[in-house]
Amino acid sequence: MRDRHGLLTAPIGSVLLKMTLPNMLGILTILGFSLVDTFFVSQLGTEALAAISFTFPVTLLLSSIAVGIGAGVSTNLGRLIGSGNAPEAKVFLHDALLITFALIGTLASLGLMFIDPLFSLLGANQSSLPLIHEYMLVWYLGSPLLVLLMVGNQGLRATGDTKSPAQIMALAAIINLILDPLLIFGLGPFPRLEMQGAAIATVISWMVAMSLSGYLLIVKRRMLSLTEIAWGRLKENWRRLAHIARPAALMNLMNPIANAVIMAMLARIDHGAVAAFGAGTRLESVLLIVVMALSSSLMPFIAQNLGAGQPERARDALMMSLRFVLLFQFLLYLPLLLLAAPIAGLFSDDPKVVEWLTFYIIALPAAYGPLGVVIIVATSLNAFHRPMASLTINICRLFLLMLPLCALGMFIYGVKGLMLALPLTNVLMGIACYYLASRVTEHENAPGAGSRV
Repeated sequence: MRDRHGLLTAPIGSVLLKMTLPNMLGILTILGFSLVDTFFVSQLGTEALAAISFTFPVTLLLSSIAVGIGAGVSTNLGRLIGSGNAPEAKVFLHDALLITFALIGTLASLGLMFIDPLFSLLGANQSSLPLIHEYMLVWYLGSPLLVLLMVGNQGLRATGDTKSPAQIMALAAIINLILDPLLIFGLGPFPRLEMQGAAIATVISWMVAMSLSGYLLIVKRRMLSLTEIAWGRLKENWRRLAHIARPAALMNLMNPIANAVIMAMLARIDHGAVAAFGAGTRLESVLLIVVMALSSSLMPFIAQNLGAGQPERARDALMMSLRFVLLFQFLLYLPLLLLAAPIAGLFSDDPKVVEWLTFYIIALPAAYGPLGVVIIVATSLNAFHRPMASLTINICRLFLLMLPLCALGMFIYGVKGLMLALPLTNVLMGIACYYLASRVTEHENAPGAGSRV
């Protein structure tokens, strides 16, 4: 398991490129689940599109917990592998998956009991609630599969293997793409299940992907030790995992909470605004695909190099990545100025929804470069074992800047004013995070810093 992928020795640029390209495919396929569901469900009408948009903050909440646990798994496994302690890494992964299943199973059970009260609180009306119930009933039942899949794939990525998780997720995305129209619209011998059909297609694809990931981890790579449950060891590994996972999960939870507040604001204006914002957030995830893939690659890269006593190599990788995303996102934004209206038209024929979504596509991606800086810095701080700094970044961005500015913008200029608050927030936080990254990495390179990690 030790440096099979050159994380400690090969040129930084080539290693990150080698890791990021498969990560892009893997993340794109994960995002593809949501985007494909959104596209096909949007063909059922504006009310259906609004209903699935209301589900985004809640589904993102459980996914964010998985991302936080995955960050803890990736960071701890990366350091254990980098220091040559493979047997301990295998036991740690076993305990992490066990803890993950127990936690998500409990949360999904609670979610099932409170579907209607929760979404009523978010602003869903009586026509949306039955559609939401159909979708979330199936989604909650399948959510442990998704979370185990995400954490297991992070175990593979911690070794530098980004290719296998990407291939697994690509297969799952293809299955979802095939099943979605069959089950939503009832094509051929399949029943017409509409919203519920989208959820069933997604859960089936998760099941296939998790089976393949488990096969790789347990049988082929022997990265997982199926050992007895020892409460003392489990408690210690939970403590190690929680040191990174708890603030990382809280950091990721901030986004769905903030999105839920924004959804509730928009629901007071018009459900068409909710539909436009929901479609826009899905497109945003795709437009940030390179940022997400690079941040996912950086975490094991930085963790292994810090574990091997090479902090300068970790610093160079981080600063190189920040400069790259600023340039890349600027170049990606240029064609969006010409394609905003046609893209918006794919998701709705409601003129108001198209108008708001077009504005979203023009305004928000202008600041995706600075947002990319925020994402990469916040993720990389976990690898530097500074999870509280990562959490603080998100709290400041979302609750001290974004939501107050959204409320002010909505008061002054309605839906569009709220949307303009988002890129303004990202620019301000991007500047602050670039400065923070340079200071943190300088500290890591200071004499004796390794002992404080």
